[in-house]
Amino acid sequence: MADAIERAAVEAIRRAVIYLPPDVKMALIKAYEREENDVARAQLKSILDNIELAEKMARPMCQDTGMITFYVDVGYDFPGARYVRDSLVNSARVATQSVPLRPNSVHPFKNVNTGDNTGRYSPQIHWELVPGDSLKFTVVPRGGGSEYPTALHMVPPGRGLDVLREVVLESVLRAGAMPCPPTIVGVGVGGSVETAVFIAKKAAALRKVGTLNEDPELAVLERELTEAINELGIGVMGLGGKTTVLAVHIDYAHRHPATYPVAVVFQCWAARRATAIVEPGGDFQILQ
Repeated sequence: MADAIERAAVEAIRRAVIYLPPDVKMALIKAYEREENDVARAQLKSILDNIELAEKMARPMCQDTGMITFYVDVGYDFPGARYVRDSLVNSARVATQSVPLRPNSVHPFKNVNTGDNTGRYSPQIHWELVPGDSLKFTVVPRGGGSEYPTALHMVPPGRGLDVLREVVLESVLRAGAMPCPPTIVGVGVGGSVETAVFIAKKAAALRKVGTLNEDPELAVLERELTEAINELGIGVMGLGGKTTVLAVHIDYAHRHPATYPVAVVFQCWAARRATAIVEPGGDFQILQ
């Protein structure tokens, strides 16, 4: 079972860094088709050409193959639960050599790269126990350009919703070209500090572009923020044009009355992800 989990994870990592999910790819194609700015259109054409070459050559679509994060759903009755952590960690080592991946795990004090994308809390693994007897995990290779401009705001609780739009727009303006737009912007509202950042990052990374928020009011707010951000004119790679964001995805958590955290997380155009489902007998399938 340990070997099956590891093989599934290696394949998921490989698929994630080489093949862009169809929803993201289609959003980029639509952005290219509606773009009128010549410079932005040329940049989008380069992005689409890059995606095509990655698929044809079976090579990572970006030199920054990211830090690896696994979002894991473990069935209560999955027989290989005891092997999951070690298998996922080892998959990062194997994939670093076989895909290959750029080593991106660096000790924060010694400034030493481990060379295999593992280390303390690396890869990151987020767990949930769910009903069933299978294992499901999504791997997200997240680049440093996306991570760098992440913003966390603690706004006055009494004015939280009133200043939400302002906080998001200010964060996008400060980020500028750093997260390699067009981006997917994740917004996490409420909860604690770590919860707000976690749900914002998860919303940006895991939710498919083009899907509607389950909350109708938040769906309207997402559309309004997407339109407002795209009117800023930052555009593709910060060079102008119609598309600064492909989508805005919002999630929320109940908060303490005295706090109102708002996290804004960016996912670059290379919104890489792949999902593996491992059955109790060891068979697996990879989805995007």
